[in-house]
Amino acid sequence: MPWENVMGGRWHRPVIMIILICFSGPQIVSGAERLSVSSRIANIRGGPGTTFDIIWKAETYFPILVLERQGKWIRFKDYEDDQGWIHSSLVSKLPTVITAAPVCNVRSGAGIKNKILFTIENGIPFKVIKTKGKWIHVEHADGDRGWIHRSLVW
Repeated sequence: MPWENVMGGRWHRPVIMIILICFSGPQIVSGAERLSVSSRIANIRGGPGTTFDIIWKAETYFPILVLERQGKWIRFKDYEDDQGWIHSSLVSKLPTVITAAPVCNVRSGAGIKNKILFTIENGIPFKVIKTKGKWIHVEHADGDRGWIHRSLVW
């Protein structure tokens, strides 16, 4: 039998799936490492080095998912599935989120009955202070704080 091992037993499908996943190259999986920009502004480049073009800039707390590492460089994807490269010295493991809905209310407490402190648009990154159920207490780099519903962020 093609799936017999040296001990005479048979491979199980879960083992085969793990092997296929491990050898199929870099992928995003549910356990992908999530990092965030720790510098005030970070250059996002088209490749792993300063000789590659800057394709955009990301601000403090911008969250990313790691796709691959090459030396001190990280290839990532963001909340819009855009990809780029960032130097590892510009990121940290600080938990952050970014608004993914066109309009998001940031409230004084965890719940829709709490006062709206301010309204923001898509693409605003925040540091996570704490969570309460489906609500996240967040802080922007400028110091503004409030609560936002989990369904509005990535």
